[in-house]
Order: sequence, then structure tokens, then C-alpha cells
Amino acid sequence: MRKNKSSNIDKYTTSDGYAYLTKRMVVATAKAAGRRAAKNAMEVMGYVVVSEGGWVVKKFKDGRVEKLSKLV
Repeated sequence: MRKNKSSNIDKYTTSDGYAYLTKRMVVATAKAAGRRAAKNAMEVMGYVVVSEGGWVVKKFKDGRVEKLSKLV
């Protein structure tokens, strides 16, 4: 089996050859996936529901924001 020359692969590999994930890698990937999902939902549904400024709000594709419920 050939070793990959990528520095990221080597950087996140233990001395015995096992790859591992860091918390930073997991958080960054999860955030990116969330942004992609929100963008896709906006295209399909025309709105997304998020929490913002102590409120649950519905953000529409045209820029409108509708407050749904105050967070306690």
C-alpha cells in the first residue's frame, strides 16, 4: 500500500499509521455541512427556521424575518 504524500494526512496520523480526527476537524466539517443544508433548504422550501437574538425566527428567501417564539 502506497503512502499519501499530503501533509494533512501525515499531520493527522499516529506514529503507528492510524489516522485520527481532531475536535477542530469535526466542528469545521459539521459547520460546513450545516451551511450547505441551510442553503439547500432555502432553495427548496424558501425559508429556514433558526434561533437568533433570543428568538426562534423564520428567515425567508426574499429577506423577510418572522419571529416565531421567544427563547426562555
